Amino acid sequence: MTTATLLAGSLVLATSCATSPPAARPGPQAPVEHTVTPVTTAPTKAPEPVKPTGDAINVHKVRWTKAASVARGKQVRLTWWSGVEPCTVLDRVKVKETAKKVTITLYEGTSPKAKNVSCIMLALEKTTTVKLKHPLAKRKLVDGAKP
Repeated sequence: MTTATLLAGSLVLATSCATSPPAARPGPQAPVEHTVTPVTTAPTKAPEPVKPTGDAINVHKVRWTKAASVARGKQVRLTWWSGVEPCTVLDRVKVKETAKKVTITLYEGTSPKAKNVSCIMLALEKTTTVKLKHPLAKRKLVDGAKP
């Protein structure tokens, strides 16, 4: 065998026994486009009916989002966004009636049963119905939690 043949054979052997070649580096890629479709539909679940507990702690006013006169104006159904029980409960509802307007204020807080409970941050639509002393008629309905 000649030196050239021996050298060529060693070179072939050395390159074939070596570790695999490094992976090819990817070339520049086209930017990936993401389409975000906003959710524009209303929640499919009806608001959860709740009643005041009267024993909540850390009570504060909460704004309601909808009000509807029901029972021929003798009641008002209020709807608002709230948290999950027992972390967020309706404590009480204050109603102040005058000849020209009806002011309704919702108060929420935390149930005393919420000790050692993990509270998840989830919004729920809740509803409660309030009885009036006199039918609503043409009186203005006011949210008592609004400044």
